[in-house]
Amino acid sequence: MPDADLLIALSEAFETSVSTLLGDAPEASEADSLKAISEKLEVINLQLAQKNCSKRRVLHWVFVTLAALMVIGFAVLFCVGSPYLGWDWSDPETAVFGAAFHAFEFTFVRLAPIVLIASLIGCALTSNKD
Repeated sequence: MPDADLLIALSEAFETSVSTLLGDAPEASEADSLKAISEKLEVINLQLAQKNCSKRRVLHWVFVTLAALMVIGFAVLFCVGSPYLGWDWSDPETAVFGAAFHAFEFTFVRLAPIVLIASLIGCALTSNKD
């Protein structure tokens, strides 16, 4: 076993620690640990960016689908017209179905334009900005 004073003198001469002279693994310097942390943060940041991009893409297609469904709904209602206007309302089953159809048509015609405009705005806001 070497003398402690000799080890201290050698460590000062070689500008290294005594533990390195004795064969222990050198501790990671602060710069190395900061570099490792920054690399890990870079990977995490890239993963979050990819997740946000895929979420935005899915949301965009949800808005596109919703707008298309509203347009298709208007087209179907336009083509069908209001068939319940010519029905015989004296039959209770026909009257109930006619009232339900009219309620659906009334609600759809009132709410669909709002949903269509909102979905078109959502499409514009989530479109690809590249």
